Parts: sequence; C-alpha cells; structure tokens
Amino acid sequence: MSTELGTVTSTVTNGIGTICFFHPRSNSLPGALLRRIAAAIDEAGADSSVKVVVLKSDGDKAFCAGASFDELCAVKNLDEARYFFSGFATLILAMRRCPKFVICRVQGKTAGGGVGVAAAADYTLATKGASARLSELAIGIGPFIIGPAVERKIGAAAFGEMAIDADWRDATWAKARGLYVEIFENTAELDAAVEAMAKKLAGCHEAAMRKLKAVLWEGTDHWPELLPARAAITGELALTEFVQKTVAGLQGR
Repeated sequence: MSTELGTVTSTVTNGIGTICFFHPRSNSLPGALLRRIAAAIDEAGADSSVKVVVLKSDGDKAFCAGASFDELCAVKNLDEARYFFSGFATLILAMRRCPKFVICRVQGKTAGGGVGVAAAADYTLATKGASARLSELAIGIGPFIIGPAVERKIGAAAFGEMAIDADWRDATWAKARGLYVEIFENTAELDAAVEAMAKKLAGCHEAAMRKLKAVLWEGTDHWPELLPARAAITGELALTEFVQKTVAGLQGR
C-alpha cells in the first residue's frame, strides 16, 4: 500500500499486541488512517492471545502531527468535514472500549489530535523531546473532539491552558500534569521501559485488568454521543474562510 496513505501494522508476541502507524508527513493522521488504527485496536481487544496493547508510531522523530492538512483543505461540505473529524472520535472511542490496557509510546513531538491519542491511552511513556501542543485554536478551530480525553488525563485547568495558548509545552510540563507517566533521555530507554511494562501487564490477571480499566474509565459512558457532536462543531468551523486560508498557508511546512 502506498505510504502516501500511511501504514498500520499489527503484531502479537508473548501476549503483547503492538500497533504501529506511519505517515510520511510527520505521522499526521488522515481519516482513513485513523479508522485503520481504530480497527486494529478493536481487533487486538477481541484477540484472546493479546493481553496488553502497545500503540506507537514509526521513526524516532515526531510521534504525531495531528490532523492531515491536505485532507482538511480538501473538505468541501459539512458532511465531509464531519466525517473527517469524526476519525479522531473513532480512534479515541476504540481506545476507550478496548478491554485491554493500551500503552502509548511517544518518542517525539505530538500536536493536536496526537495529544488526544496520548491522553486516551491508559499508560503513556515518552522521551524528554516529546513536547506537546494543542494547535487547534491557532488554525481557527479548537480541541473539541480530543478535549474530553485530554481533560480527563490532565485536568480542566491544564487543558484550558493548552487549549487557549496554542504553544508547545515540554515533556517535563506534560509529565507533571499527568499526560506522561514517565519521560526518558532517548528512544532506547523509552523502548526498554515500554517493553518492561508491557511484559509486566501481559503476566497480570486478565479479569482484574479488564475490571480495573472499566473503573478507570467510569464517567465516560456518554462519549459515544459527545465526541461525534464535537466533531460536528469542528466541522462547521473548518469550512469557514478563516480556517481554509490558514490551513492552506501551512500546507507543505
């Protein structure tokens, strides 16, 4: 499959299901790629041989640049806009309903929807270079869809800070507020920590982990309705002249 569309690979080793996504533009996430990642998570959740899921992106640079600007510029009507932005809702909801813990490996910078992915994971580890940014307001929209996941993880005050001031926060800031459990000097140390945690969880009692995940996600039963509604808000804003001009100016950067 052409790498222009991005790739998703899934492997299972010793009870650890690893899902890796890639896109040539800093691991940005077009709608089709988001849905393929979500499908891979659903498959891992239903696979009895998988005890824990590791979600990662390819390479040692950016973890995820967020939404695909090319695809956003191609959106021409509200239905297309809603469908595009609902991709992030689809992925976050898949991570939420997966009965296995999802460990997220963040090896580099993450922006916009990528922050939402890191926040929706049950356990996120990162490098010291994994700065995070909610960039949506800077292009004329807002972190409406990923907002519930980010706020759940770091709290309302920190979410508001990131959403209003769309600038980079370093990994130390993100760790202090709970987005990352721990940060490491380099990807080698990060990978060792991810592997160690995945192996530990793969040996834990499956029923206990399933019930603990359900407890940790209490209060989110309304998300299957909330996130698509937020996608509709974002879609309406995305069609405005302000957003279209701003995003067009950022293409290719």
